[in-house]
Amino acid sequence: MSNIAIIGAGLSGLALALALHQQSIPCTIYEARSAPLNIGGAIMLSPNALRILDHLGVYTRLLPDAYLFDHLHFRTTTDTPLDTYEFGNTTKYNYPGMRIYRHVLIRELSALIHEAGIPIHYNKKFHHILTESPTTVIWEFTDGTTASATCLVGADGIHSTVRKYLYPDLEPQFTNIVGVTATIPTSQLNLPSIYPLPVTILNPTHGAFIIAPQLPSGTELLIGRQKHSPHLTRKEWSSLLENKEWCVDFLREDSTSYPDLVQRAVSSINSDTINLWPFYIVPRLESWTSGLGNVVVLGDAAHAIPPSAGQGVNQAFEDGFTFALVLERCITTTTATDVGGGIPGGSGDRLKRGLKVWQKGRQERVDRVLDLNKRVDRRRMPKQSGGGGDGVDGEEEPFELEWLYKPDFGEMVEGWLAGEGL
Repeated sequence: MSNIAIIGAGLSGLALALALHQQSIPCTIYEARSAPLNIGGAIMLSPNALRILDHLGVYTRLLPDAYLFDHLHFRTTTDTPLDTYEFGNTTKYNYPGMRIYRHVLIRELSALIHEAGIPIHYNKKFHHILTESPTTVIWEFTDGTTASATCLVGADGIHSTVRKYLYPDLEPQFTNIVGVTATIPTSQLNLPSIYPLPVTILNPTHGAFIIAPQLPSGTELLIGRQKHSPHLTRKEWSSLLENKEWCVDFLREDSTSYPDLVQRAVSSINSDTINLWPFYIVPRLESWTSGLGNVVVLGDAAHAIPPSAGQGVNQAFEDGFTFALVLERCITTTTATDVGGGIPGGSGDRLKRGLKVWQKGRQERVDRVLDLNKRVDRRRMPKQSGGGGDGVDGEEEPFELEWLYKPDFGEMVEGWLAGEGL
């Protein structure tokens, strides 16, 4: 029987495979690396993503290694409260916010993939698509071998190679911003008995300094800043990314302009814990699918979401979960004649329409997150008048986040399809 091929065994690809498996849709994963990823720092998961991970059976497996919290806190250069942003609440949304190491999440997702018997092939780097017909996609790997499936999904990140089939000339745009982080013991800060974390110290001149607990006990902290230098070339940025001494110096730069706890945070930094990542954006895509509907991109390959509301990976999980639901709904009401007898990729008219409806619904939700990002950024801008600089300008009412954190994805998908007569 034909199946869905997934390019990429990162967070998006693994979660997508489990979602397809739950819908009894066969799939196979292909990963360029030789083993599951064991890199990267902690990520933040909000209730919308945790609801999906719970449905996939991974949520409870994460709890022993997770740091749970409800709010992100923002403070001024004088260390006074400025703003809070709700990131979870068990009473309101059924789940708290979570910080979890990326490699732990990948480990548990990979374990479930193995338990489900989903094939995953490592050392298989996708190169290009050879042919796409109404019923089959055939592609080649960099080692010269080929494979085929009824539908191929690119879950291969912001530098997606699969996306080049849809948009050959599109390149992610480097924002000339890099994030620099390190890990320190919480004891180094000598915090007061009550001090809300995670916290971002906002300095109107030198930018934000982030302090976020990691590990269930919170005994480890991530510290980080962003560096923006438009005059640097890509080559110069690349050299900086390998210069750990520069990274440490940057974290310490202008630390006296921040509260004392920031100065304590940077007083001792183990360069082995330094992590850097350049920020890229992807222009809005007109379509996430090929003309025949057999090649699809999702997650960072389809859209880029700035970190203001912490929704990047969370929205990628939503992409994959709703994609599997749409696929299943379309398959169960499409005849074998319509789809050529296999798991459909794009041959049935209903499925092609369904994928367009899926993208439309997902894009509307992503757009709403992007609007939320703008509101979050405006809230945290220093006042431009009134002699302050520690206040916030404009709207200060609490955010209404139930639409984001407490969706019923089954009802959401049914609504999308019913709205288009599917």
